[in-house]
Amino acid sequence: MGLAEERLKALGLELPEISTKGKSIVPIKQHGNLLYTSGHGPEDQNTGEPLWTGKLGKDLTVEEGYKAAQACGLILLSRLKQYLGDLERVDAVVKVLGLVASAEDFYQQPAVMHGFSDLMVEVFGERGRHARSAMGTFVLPKNIPVEIEMIVRIRS
Repeated sequence: MGLAEERLKALGLELPEISTKGKSIVPIKQHGNLLYTSGHGPEDQNTGEPLWTGKLGKDLTVEEGYKAAQACGLILLSRLKQYLGDLERVDAVVKVLGLVASAEDFYQQPAVMHGFSDLMVEVFGERGRHARSAMGTFVLPKNIPVEIEMIVRIRS
C-alpha cells in the first residue's frame, strides 16, 4: 500500500470497487505522460445509481454537494488506481473541471468543488494541488448534482 492509500485509510475513506461491465465510454485516455479522465458523477459503481440527486441551492446544501464532489474524487482515484496499478505513479493533478447542477440563484459552485480539491491535497499533498474550473449548469445526467473530470500527469 502506497502513501496515497495510507492517507485515504487514515481519513477513514475507501476507494469504491469499479465495475467495467457494459461500459462503452473510455474512462481514461492517455497521451504521453498525461491522463485525461471522462467525467464521473457520484454514482454507485456497481448499479450506476446516483448516490445524490438534485440541484445545489434547491434540493441539496453546500455541505451535501461537498460530499458528492468528494465521492466523485474517490471514484476517480479508483479509476486511476485501476489504470495505473498504483496511485504513487501520479506525479501531479494538473487540471480539474467540475460541473455543479445549480438552482438559478446558487453561486457557491467553488465551495462544492472544494470537496474534490481538498481530497486531492489530503491524498497527494502538493502533488494534489491543481488548476480548477467550477461551473454551474442547469442539469446533469441522472439528475446527479456534480460531475468532475481531471487531467493527471504520471510518472513512467
